[in-house]
Amino acid sequence: MRIALRHRAGRFPGARVWILASGLSALAPSSTATANKPLQIGSKKFTESVILGEIARASVGAVTAAEPTHRRELGGTQVLWKALKRGDVDVYPEYTGTIAVEVLREPGLGIMAIRDKLAQMGVGMGAPLGFNNTYALGLQKERANALGLERVSQLRDHASLRFGFTAEFMERADGWPGLRRHYRLPQQDVRGLDHDLAYRGLMAGTLDLIDLYSTDAEISYYGLSVLHDDQHYFPSYEAVFLYRKDLPTSAKHQLARIAGRIDAETMRKLNAAVKLAGHSEQSVARTFLEQRGIAAGTAVAASTWQATLLQHARDHLLLVAVSLSAGIVVAVPLGILAARRLRLAQVVLAACSILQTIPSLALLVIMIPLLGIGAPPAIAALFLYSLLPIVRNTYTGLVNIEAPLLESAEALGLHRNARLRLIELPLATPSILAGIKTAAVINVGTATLGALVGAGGFGQPILTGIRLDDTGLIMQGALPAAALALAVQWSFDLVERRLVRPGR
Repeated sequence: MRIALRHRAGRFPGARVWILASGLSALAPSSTATANKPLQIGSKKFTESVILGEIARASVGAVTAAEPTHRRELGGTQVLWKALKRGDVDVYPEYTGTIAVEVLREPGLGIMAIRDKLAQMGVGMGAPLGFNNTYALGLQKERANALGLERVSQLRDHASLRFGFTAEFMERADGWPGLRRHYRLPQQDVRGLDHDLAYRGLMAGTLDLIDLYSTDAEISYYGLSVLHDDQHYFPSYEAVFLYRKDLPTSAKHQLARIAGRIDAETMRKLNAAVKLAGHSEQSVARTFLEQRGIAAGTAVAASTWQATLLQHARDHLLLVAVSLSAGIVVAVPLGILAARRLRLAQVVLAACSILQTIPSLALLVIMIPLLGIGAPPAIAALFLYSLLPIVRNTYTGLVNIEAPLLESAEALGLHRNARLRLIELPLATPSILAGIKTAAVINVGTATLGALVGAGGFGQPILTGIRLDDTGLIMQGALPAAALALAVQWSFDLVERRLVRPGR
């Protein structure tokens, strides 16, 4: 079969090698507290979590031989918790209310009870860092004054207000579902969106009210009015560090030195230094630690934009190439099988169609307990998404071959396998290539979501740009991703012109 993807020595490894490598990485021992492996610090995809993750990285780095790695912006609570349990992350910042509700599923637990239950699960919890970053509801001050809104309970009298909440707040037990029941709120126009984009919607007037974190720098910057939680719905969200019990003792001591050193006002200033003043999380964390005498000389060498772009490109190409190669190896034989056994065709196509309908983020989270964080879960998800277009086009290309051609091949006495290799697959090549091209372009775009599970790629600057409201950063990811999609499409067009003879 001439459409097989050949490789040259020293260039791109074969699909089977990549699949084997991914499988081995997934099965590798998960313990990270070893002398030869740097500690992994995790953080969620909002600025405060990234800052705290950087503070932990720089602090722990002062007492460990290997420089810790910060796995930034790894999605929400469940992504980080599963990564911690599996050993892909050693430390990450969390909040006591979130632990009680989302992790332990026992709202109302005190700090000591939370610590005891986590210890039974092999997870340690440090002392509170010094601030309570509780949820809150806010709106523009002029709007609040016009409606006379000061308390959350007063929202019952304003059913037409448009609410915009973060996706996690929309689903979690201590978020919108529980808040609506607790306060008996009637609002129906409630939208889920990114936390940083919600501020844009609020200031543009497309939203009336959004959820806030009480330490958000934007509250004072935009002069927002924060509604009083008069029925005391939201629990306490004391910031803490969660860590694996096998974390080195020296690292635990360093984390303990941060406890009680960050009050709410300090955290707001740190957030403002990044979000409003444009300083990097690394420099803000370094300055904080130096001023408190916790660590010094923890600067990280800044990468040039060319080196960063090259790294993102390598990560993105790895995700696409491995997943697409595996997809070709599996999907083309499935398409052939479906074409030969028509009763099985509907089952195969239906199964691939169902896989295509699973939301990308949900599939990535499902993969984490099996494959951890990083490239493996992203590759697995992209592989599953690549199956449908390749299987469908292979099947279509084979079943649509004109009957006289097949009859002629049969009259020549060709064996079934020889007929497939010499007649059917060459005739179906244009259709098969079109399916592979479609899968490749889809994978290039979908691979940007891999940044949510630490897979890197062009999704990383996009996520950071959204978080920091930096259009330039967003373009640093979006434009190369679009260019790569076009390059992939043109490459397959060139391959098709080389492989498919005119008139076939």
